[in-house]
Amino acid sequence: MGVNMKKVTISGHPGSGTSTLVEGLTKHFSWISINGGQIFRNEAKERGMTLAEFGKLCADDESVDLRLDEKLRTYISDNSTNIIESRLAGWWAYKLKSESVRIWLNVSEYERARRVTVREGNTIDEAISANKARLLVDDKRYQKMYGLVPDDPTPYTHIIDATDISAGQVLDEVIKILGVE
Repeated sequence: MGVNMKKVTISGHPGSGTSTLVEGLTKHFSWISINGGQIFRNEAKERGMTLAEFGKLCADDESVDLRLDEKLRTYISDNSTNIIESRLAGWWAYKLKSESVRIWLNVSEYERARRVTVREGNTIDEAISANKARLLVDDKRYQKMYGLVPDDPTPYTHIIDATDISAGQVLDEVIKILGVE
């Protein structure tokens, strides 16, 4: 559709549906997007590490996170990327004073775990445990490095509770927020 939208950031905890939303927006508008979670997963895979192991590495070696976060800030500041997805994308856009819609997807712990099991093939209990451990490590790291917590509502222009609605309904809601068809 080629609609000109300056910027939109999509943030949420693992399993909240951010990647699915980005995919839907990209297809609907033919926009350019960058997925911070995929950058993180690719980096972990390239290093032969699980997400938890890579999160621990990031906690132990701040230079890894700093490099990844600088990439995201570059995309937020450029004139070609429409959608930036990452847990900190909304914060970076807010701090950079980027003219953007900043969305946080809020999803219950159980529902996030259920979604992760579909993607990664583990059990609900394993996913809940892994999600909790990852969030603990990540939140501690973000607090230490940047003095912020990703789900603090301060930077977000919109918070969507996506626990009990479908991916299509989330997409429809965001399209309405953006005010473009």
